[in-house]
Amino acid sequence: MSSVEPELVGCVVRNASAEGCQAYVAAQVAAVRRRGRFPGPRRVLIIGASSGFGLAARLQLAFGGGSATYGIAFERAPSAEQGGSAGWYKQQAFDQLAREQGVQAESRFADAFLPATRAQTLAWIRTHWGQVDLLVYSLASSVRIREDGQRCCAVIKSLHNSLEGWGLDLAAEQLIRQQVEVATAQELADTEAVMGGDSWHAWVSALQQADLLAPGFRTLAFSYEGPAFTHAWYRDGTLGAAKRHLLQTADQLRDALVPLQGDARVVMCKALVTRASLVIPFLPIYLMLLMAVMKEKGLHEECLQQMARLFADQLYGPGAPRCDALGRWRLDELELRADVQHEVLARRAALTAENFRTLGDYDGLRAELLRQHGFAPLSG
Repeated sequence: MSSVEPELVGCVVRNASAEGCQAYVAAQVAAVRRRGRFPGPRRVLIIGASSGFGLAARLQLAFGGGSATYGIAFERAPSAEQGGSAGWYKQQAFDQLAREQGVQAESRFADAFLPATRAQTLAWIRTHWGQVDLLVYSLASSVRIREDGQRCCAVIKSLHNSLEGWGLDLAAEQLIRQQVEVATAQELADTEAVMGGDSWHAWVSALQQADLLAPGFRTLAFSYEGPAFTHAWYRDGTLGAAKRHLLQTADQLRDALVPLQGDARVVMCKALVTRASLVIPFLPIYLMLLMAVMKEKGLHEECLQQMARLFADQLYGPGAPRCDALGRWRLDELELRADVQHEVLARRAALTAENFRTLGDYDGLRAELLRQHGFAPLSG
């Protein structure tokens, strides 16, 4: 399909194939179409619309729910020196398919943290839509530049003790030993500023103050928790702290939306192969084992299937989101099934540098990452 070869560094693909990304999005659209239509919301704003759950949500809502969507993403455009990012090509592919199939869509490449981006987006909504029915917050970034110029960088660290364990290097095709250090107070604060709920709150508040929220407006953000053995390096680390801040934000927004009979929720998703997830220390190992077990049990889902369950089956379908004691909507119940986790733990205990390919779905994880960047899976 493309003469471009993938450039892998660790678990990061540093380039993308334009033609492959277009084919990837086209295949996702076809899958949504095959599943059938559902009555989606009229007007949807998606913050972080070019990859992962944000792109999957946009695909389901636009091509399955008939929603008009406005997607914002901060991606690298192609230049004379280098190609564009996968997210840039995928958002371009989405726009092209939307035009061809008569789906209402507007896209913007911009930094969603910037007040100027909010102001320009609000002006567009006021002119073209009048109001918004749903805001999907799926921003995945490691850096935020504040209005005063301060640079905040998110880190993936522990809050208590340094940790060591197996990691995965897809470029070298081997296991590696990884270590996670303890975060400083400033690193924790910066991580919450980047990955917590500040920006989500700013977007919803700005829309509400401008009278751009429709009656019954809903907003949601995505999160993850995982099984108990992942908590030391996820839930109980800087990432978990940022996710708790996200949950607190949902509670605040829910209170603020009472006059509109609106709602704000955090959606707990299953662990999946995304650009963001594979840079988390130790998580690729867990993902590889989880994928193998869930595929064997016929339970495996990717982002698109998770978003189909959320929007087509639950939120705008015949069911209702499954809510936990903290008010979070749960989509991770299949991952956390006792039989699934029992088998994952057994394989994790037996894992070595020699048998990781057979105990886990190494080939499937690698192929999915490459597909997301527009590269056909490697043979074998």
